[in-house]
Amino acid sequence: MEVSFFVAAAEDKGERLDVFLADKLPEISRSRVKGCIEMGMVKVRGEQVSKGGYALKEGDLVEISVADAVELSVEPENLPLNIVYQDADFAVINKAQGMVTHPAAGSPQGTLVNAVLYHIKDLSGINGVLRPGIVHRLDKETSGLMVVARTESAQTDLVRQLQARTVGREYWALVLGLAPEAGFVDRSIGRDPRNPLKFCCRGGQGSKPAMTHCRLVDVAQAAGRTISWVACRLETGRTNQIRVHLTTVGLPLLGDPL
Repeated sequence: MEVSFFVAAAEDKGERLDVFLADKLPEISRSRVKGCIEMGMVKVRGEQVSKGGYALKEGDLVEISVADAVELSVEPENLPLNIVYQDADFAVINKAQGMVTHPAAGSPQGTLVNAVLYHIKDLSGINGVLRPGIVHRLDKETSGLMVVARTESAQTDLVRQLQARTVGREYWALVLGLAPEAGFVDRSIGRDPRNPLKFCCRGGQGSKPAMTHCRLVDVAQAAGRTISWVACRLETGRTNQIRVHLTTVGLPLLGDPL
């Protein structure tokens, strides 16, 4: 597999090469990305780069050649699937909490894709066998509405609408503490230097601008604690953005294990 990416946005300038590729290719493990770089399978502006810490520049063309892995077999599975809306072009599915969106090394079965393949026969193949029709994803522990394309034209149009933010997405969260009636968090997000599995708002190399708009929906008391129901809208789509931003302002997500 050979793919290429432009470092088109100023916000990606200065990001490490290995982090950039890991974010762009979530279906590939970080260790595999690192191995590709070390083996000379990555080029930046046509020149071979063998160090994952290489700092990218705006306008860079990043090319990576990944040896084809053994393809996962994705079989239709008769799993419960809440289809909210469906027509000839796309379907809207209410993904259940605890369900992985698409197959990966640690979750080859029981995913939303397995269920979709069983319940919806005609799907766009633009994303390949592992992500047929998938326009966007939700984390395993997040429930909510997802759009699945049934044609390639619908897939292309939906992705463009999401990129242009002409489609609005609102995320609901329960947080510990009393949230303000309305407001926003405007803080850059990057990997936590003390724990690469986490993200934080400390800034520094690799951090990207991020903004989250929040409004208070309701408040309740439980076990002597104040719990706020907040609605969030994102101007940017950083990894773990909502949980990081809300934790940073003293409103951690209820039940967040990380």
